[in-house]
Amino acid sequence: MLVVAQDPVMNRVTNRLKQFSGSGGSSGGTDSLRHRDGNEDSVTITFRYLDSTRNYTLDSSVSDFTRRFPIPAHHIYLGNNGNASKSVLFSPEFASGFDPGFHAFDIYKWKLSKVRFFNTTRPYSEINYMLGSRVEQMIELLHTQNVKPNWNMSFNYRLINGPGFFKSQKTNHNNYLFTSKYQSRNLRYNNYFVLLGNKMQSAENGGIIDTAQVKILDNPVYKDRFNIPTYIGGDEAFSSNFFSTKISTGNSYNEFSAVLRQQYDLGKKDSVVTDSTVIPLFYPRLRFEHTLHYEKNKYEFRDNVGDSAYYKTYYDTTLNRPIDTLVFREEWKILTNDFSIYQFPDAKNLQQFIKLGLMLQNISGQLSSGKVSFFNTAGHAEYRNKTRNQQWDIEANGKLYFTGFNAGDFEAHISLQKSLGKKIGFLQLAFENTNRTPSFIFDSRSSFYLQKTAVDFKKENNTHLLVAYSLPSFRFRLTGHYYLATNYTYLTEYYQLRQETSLFNVLQIGLEKTIKIGKRWNWHAEVYFQQRVGEAEVNLPAIYTRNRFAYEGNLGFKNLNIAMGAEVKYRSAYKADGYSPVLGRFFYQDSITIRNPLPDISAYVHFRIRPFKAFVRLENLNTARGLDGFGFTGNNLIAPGYALPGMQFRLGIWWGFVN
Repeated sequence: MLVVAQDPVMNRVTNRLKQFSGSGGSSGGTDSLRHRDGNEDSVTITFRYLDSTRNYTLDSSVSDFTRRFPIPAHHIYLGNNGNASKSVLFSPEFASGFDPGFHAFDIYKWKLSKVRFFNTTRPYSEINYMLGSRVEQMIELLHTQNVKPNWNMSFNYRLINGPGFFKSQKTNHNNYLFTSKYQSRNLRYNNYFVLLGNKMQSAENGGIIDTAQVKILDNPVYKDRFNIPTYIGGDEAFSSNFFSTKISTGNSYNEFSAVLRQQYDLGKKDSVVTDSTVIPLFYPRLRFEHTLHYEKNKYEFRDNVGDSAYYKTYYDTTLNRPIDTLVFREEWKILTNDFSIYQFPDAKNLQQFIKLGLMLQNISGQLSSGKVSFFNTAGHAEYRNKTRNQQWDIEANGKLYFTGFNAGDFEAHISLQKSLGKKIGFLQLAFENTNRTPSFIFDSRSSFYLQKTAVDFKKENNTHLLVAYSLPSFRFRLTGHYYLATNYTYLTEYYQLRQETSLFNVLQIGLEKTIKIGKRWNWHAEVYFQQRVGEAEVNLPAIYTRNRFAYEGNLGFKNLNIAMGAEVKYRSAYKADGYSPVLGRFFYQDSITIRNPLPDISAYVHFRIRPFKAFVRLENLNTARGLDGFGFTGNNLIAPGYALPGMQFRLGIWWGFVN
């Protein structure tokens, strides 16, 4: 079995040829193609994203585990795969429009912007399974096939489950996705359909209870970290049953999306003659598009064994009894209609177009205070041009909300990329500016608004400037980010909502370089420096770096591709944000500095044999120490009260099948 990765343009021509031969063409054309197929187990797969004009091929690399793992390398998380996470690199919100405000689990969600629409010459499936310490599991399934030459369907499912190393850390996330892409035989009509669901469940423990006299992480009595007391979550026994999804204390987020996009093109017919077959072509000049998007989202924090003292101390909330059930919940339904018109200046270059559109949106919410209803109207425009000589890549788009709940919100983006030549590389310049209504969690009507007084927060304004230079032949990339923020909203003291009205900025410089240190040995270095300028209550690590030292080759075996070595991640000391379990958000604090004696260290062996890929990893090796006997108990802290686990073993298998 072989997955063939070809040039996107050649893929488009080949797929059109095979589409025609299998959809009413002469039998001679079909037989001819079959005779040319020298490998019955081969398959050609390309895919594109909903708002992209480019075709991509499947990633077969094995050097970087984060391409398969949901937690990005530059993120910290609360100790268990599936717990709340945030980037250590400054990254404010740049999306305008309505936002409920729950983002702590975004990295585990499947998003519409990353939905893949496939085109495949044969049915293709993937079965992916990862098993880790303490029965951590991740299961992912994919199946895609062209049920007709001009109609593809695909299905994805993923489960992330782990009991955790500490109390009340259990996670159980379920993602599912169904897509359909249909194109009429005359090439004028396109239909995209998506069903997408994210069910996120994460237990919360409020952090480790520690004392100034005896630090619990250094106490031999608590060598089994599951015995360490935590602020909330009770004393539920450890369970490795991933069929049991009950979480007594924690957050449960359910998000569902259904999207139907229809396009109809006006343009010019053409044809290509190949052997004895005439292949019809179509070059669009004008496109009409309608997108219908329905969302149903539910966000809930529940504590069935609530501790009255904890919630009174940290949230100024009184329970009816010393132990009682505490629930915060809100639900949203959003219906969006979007109408757009495209114009293609060059009919033979679909990557150049001008787009104008109008959006109508209805929003209804069920809150603890009752029902609310909002609406929005917005206009948007876009221009893209990937020049036919591949020298320039231009993207510019903007959106403005005219009326409704988000009236006055806007966003503008522009990106220019120039090819300077194979030996010189690429230069990219980008600018974006967003004026946005603060997330609804900052609205006094929200079920999660726990302040006693209502505050009228102003619109946030964020600006981002990017300069990037990359030289692929030298395996080098340098980036410079400059952020300016006004009316920045944030959280402090678990539930207090704040807004920084003064202007502040953040400078962020990133360097990525692969250094050859031997015939088959490479050093993949990533270094980021960031500095805040201004008095805003934003704390950032000045330096974050990730380094992989690895042998990458085939050890003399033709079909083997292997990467093995060590990975080292380091964050400089800083006053890391605390975490609020009820609101599911990280908050600013300036009293505790997180300073770890050693970086995070992992050892790994990744390899691929044709369609089979395997990942074997030992993570957090830096936790080894001899305190009251040898053990992996030197846990690194990532936030006040939260620590990474000790040594973790992970074994992952990714296997593709041609059906």
